[in-house]
Amino acid sequence: MEYDNYIWDLGGTLLDNYETSSRAFAAALWMLSERVILHQEIYRALKVSTAYAVEQFASDIPQFLETYKALEAQTLTHPVLFVGAEKVLSVLTENGRRNFMISHRDAQVNEILKSANILQFFAEVVTADNGFKRKPAPDSIHYLLEKYQMNPEKTVMIGDRSIDIEAGIAAGVKTVFFDATKRDPKATQSITTLEALL
Repeated sequence: MEYDNYIWDLGGTLLDNYETSSRAFAAALWMLSERVILHQEIYRALKVSTAYAVEQFASDIPQFLETYKALEAQTLTHPVLFVGAEKVLSVLTENGRRNFMISHRDAQVNEILKSANILQFFAEVVTADNGFKRKPAPDSIHYLLEKYQMNPEKTVMIGDRSIDIEAGIAAGVKTVFFDATKRDPKATQSITTLEALL
């Protein structure tokens, strides 16, 4: 635990949502157009971004995004955390470290964290409702650094996509890239399990 402040991304980092989101996306495609796309293709596209996946597979389908988001919201009522997520957050908190969340989702993210039984580990959750530009813009990280008077050298941004790492670098904090199979050479550190942070 070399850091004092841990800024987390949610989807793909603490929450294993790409699997369920891919199923919701495929279901929306079928419901609205009887279109079938391979699961792994949807998964890869969603890992880039929802907008990218819609552009690739559903840009011509009216009301697709609304239907997909409604189906996805149903799956998020039972969030699935990555192995070790709750333990890592708990141990960090018990050892006087602070956890923060930055999510592009709206205030719904608080309900997701509550359902996953991890909301209590966060000093603050920054959502789309705060009005900051989306990552890789560093605005939300700058806000946390300033509000909580955090030392950037003792602060880390943890995420599963290059935009998380780019945001952290732009804000001047350390970065950790989390993925079971890939590394990000721009990150301060790459990990394959969350418990590697302990």
